[in-house]
Amino acid sequence: MELSAGEVGLVACGQYDRQLLKGRVDALCDALGFRVSAGSRVLLKPNLVSAVRNKGLACTHPEVVAAVAEWCLDQGAKVRVGDSPAFGSALGVMAACGISAALKGLPVTLINFEAVRAVRLASGLSVGIAQAVGECDLLVNLPKIKAHGQLYLTMAVKNYFGAVVGFRKPWLHARHGDIGNRFEGMLVDLLDVLPGGITVADGVVAMHEDGPVSGTPFPLHLLAGGLNPVAVDTALLGVLGLSPEASPIWRECLRRNIAGSNLVDLSFPLARPEELAAQGFQAPSRLKPVSFHPWRLLLGGMKRVMVR
Repeated sequence: MELSAGEVGLVACGQYDRQLLKGRVDALCDALGFRVSAGSRVLLKPNLVSAVRNKGLACTHPEVVAAVAEWCLDQGAKVRVGDSPAFGSALGVMAACGISAALKGLPVTLINFEAVRAVRLASGLSVGIAQAVGECDLLVNLPKIKAHGQLYLTMAVKNYFGAVVGFRKPWLHARHGDIGNRFEGMLVDLLDVLPGGITVADGVVAMHEDGPVSGTPFPLHLLAGGLNPVAVDTALLGVLGLSPEASPIWRECLRRNIAGSNLVDLSFPLARPEELAAQGFQAPSRLKPVSFHPWRLLLGGMKRVMVR
């Protein structure tokens, strides 16, 4: 994907009302000049980490997914929705958290990320990316704004890790976590091999204090959008009033001097970060190791089988 864009759309949105959300999505896409051609194959990639705990708070809200799906359908797109959750299947998580019900009656296809194609990153590391991702014309990234116990925050850049299929994700945690900047470097390298599109981040109700699954609700009351996920994350760090240097992913983007990693270089066609600034959002003060102990890998694998 192209990472040169420096525009970030920020809009206030106080509730999960589909028509309100759809209007906000339209405003974001218009402000960013994002268009979808009739007949385009669009893949929506929400955060479906797990619906087993926390009453679905960890996932992108169903009405956000439905609003974006309807907007794309209005443009004449062919829409699919999928992800590779930490536990279980995308179809199972979408059913459990309400996305399947929200999309009922719409001509969209819900999919599991199962078929894999090997992709070599700039570092030389080979990763297994969902074949469905490579088949789409536009990848629409729909992250949930959350605190993250290992990476400080999970927002636009981190959400693309769901393009890696199944057990390969915890294996990459175990193999490359806590070895210099190798893990966050891999997350940033993924951006180069994924299709372009747009990010629309769900911050109507965010998650803070802990995460990515066991935090508490935080009424952030906004949606954020951008063609460059690095710029979206940088802007949201400003909105949340958090130190960017505390984010390993942001530090890696700045180290590489990726466009969008410096707040002063961004432009805001709608609201500015200070106009939607949040008070009281808490991110972890001490991060946990990124790597997983081997026994946790085994336990995670067993859980995946049981949940499926």
